[in-house]
Amino acid sequence: MRPRRPAWCSAAILVSTLALGGCGGEDFSEAEKATIASLSLASLPPLPPDPSNKYADDPAAAALGATLFFDQRLSPDGVVACGTCHLIDRQFQDDLPLGRGVGVGNRRTMPLAGVAWGPWFFWDGRRDSLWAQALTPLEDRREHAGTRAFYAHFIADNFAERYERIFGKLPDLSAVPSSAGPFGTEAEQSAWTAMPADQQDEVNRVFANLGKAIAAFERSIAPEETRFDRFAKALAAKENPEDPQGDAAFAPEEIAGLKLFIGKAACATCHTGPRLTDDSFHNTGVPPVEGLPEDLGRETAVAQVSADPFNCFGRYSDAPPESCGELRFMVKDNARMTRAFKPPSLRGAATRPPYMHSGQFKSLEEVVDHYDRAPAAPSGETELHPLSLSERERQQLIAFLKTLAE
Repeated sequence: MRPRRPAWCSAAILVSTLALGGCGGEDFSEAEKATIASLSLASLPPLPPDPSNKYADDPAAAALGATLFFDQRLSPDGVVACGTCHLIDRQFQDDLPLGRGVGVGNRRTMPLAGVAWGPWFFWDGRRDSLWAQALTPLEDRREHAGTRAFYAHFIADNFAERYERIFGKLPDLSAVPSSAGPFGTEAEQSAWTAMPADQQDEVNRVFANLGKAIAAFERSIAPEETRFDRFAKALAAKENPEDPQGDAAFAPEEIAGLKLFIGKAACATCHTGPRLTDDSFHNTGVPPVEGLPEDLGRETAVAQVSADPFNCFGRYSDAPPESCGELRFMVKDNARMTRAFKPPSLRGAATRPPYMHSGQFKSLEEVVDHYDRAPAAPSGETELHPLSLSERERQQLIAFLKTLAE
């Protein structure tokens, strides 16, 4: 027996003002249906390889990486692990406006669910691989506050057998200072500078492999199916978007919000694809945060990723140069990069305020208001244009965004 329609669905058919919602998806054009399908997890391609990390899909490396990810000893004070900011029940993110490790950073923690599908990492793309990204917080004085020599000794003292089964023999670290690196304290930097080049190289190799192990684990963190995905699946199957429990059904307000998302509001211009991000960089006029230094986003990140010794071209990468396409053809000089940031995935975002790269907006209402008004950018040029949304349209859009977190 066919299950009964929910009462709200039957009522919607009778109310002309809500006819937009339909109940069987008949109000979506074929073009809209194609766009909706492209946003669904059903369209997520297989996990792309990482030629710069030959251990990316090694189960032993991933197991070691998982252990390291949750190990608080990855900070010299024994307090901060990767999992301190990347919380499992928050799509591996936290709820803070600014990341908090040993100190407080200048930006929000980004979610890790689905991160391995992207070509650039961090809000500004200042790293070009997941393993290079994993290394960066370890040396940041506000995050883990460690040094490369510290991490090499840490691996040798605690995980030597597991490390050597995966990466080969550890170097002799007996003459390496207990803590030395190019981004440490003045004393730690001096100790690093005093080390012979071949010794620095050996430490760098262990440090890089640590990052490759963590990245192998992070590649397993995939986005979870949401109510939107179930709706899209039913729509693609040309069925009434409603299962016997009503789990795939959308209320009229949610359908109207979806139409706005892919239409008038133009959200899907940047929040596109099954991860709901285009992995590019955009200036959307987000205001600065009082007390924080000026943040130019992608403009300064280009030089950082180019200079990173752990980038795809570097000696610790496993990729041949011809496999480093993103880095080879990276745009380096473009005025549109000023204050441009990567749009994060919207999956789960409705339950993870605040929003933007430094937590500038406390609620989805504030986010929608900003995009509706399209204020001028503090510097550079915003890509936004006023949307002229009605109050009801704003609420419809928010109603849809919540389906990406249910």
